[in-house]
Amino acid sequence: MPQARLHMSRDLLSVEPTLPLTEVAQRMVAKDVGAVLVTEGKELVGILTERDVLRAVARGIDPSTTVADWMTRDPETLESDESTEHAAVLMIHGGFRHLPVTESGDIVGMLSIRDLMRVVLEDTVPRGA
Repeated sequence: MPQARLHMSRDLLSVEPTLPLTEVAQRMVAKDVGAVLVTEGKELVGILTERDVLRAVARGIDPSTTVADWMTRDPETLESDESTEHAAVLMIHGGFRHLPVTESGDIVGMLSIRDLMRVVLEDTVPRGA
């Protein structure tokens, strides 16, 4: 299986945990992303996904609701040289669809379940016609 670095997204959206949830949701829509990295300085402290935002909306958001109130703290990560197969196993067993990718502790990308589907389809779609 190919390495995660070959299929991850490098165009990342990072936010601070103290930002209002509504502001970050607007940034997610503007950038068309399903998850954001939550950082303090260079340290990854959480991840916020579309699902998290939806849960917050379902329970009612007031103006003081922050990213920290709804993010998943200390998310699973994957080293960029690990396989996409390993990423899929982590996602399936962990019940999540976005996985931050690191190199030597630094965040370098994000791998989504959609990225993994592209890997599978690349091997099954006929070449040429």
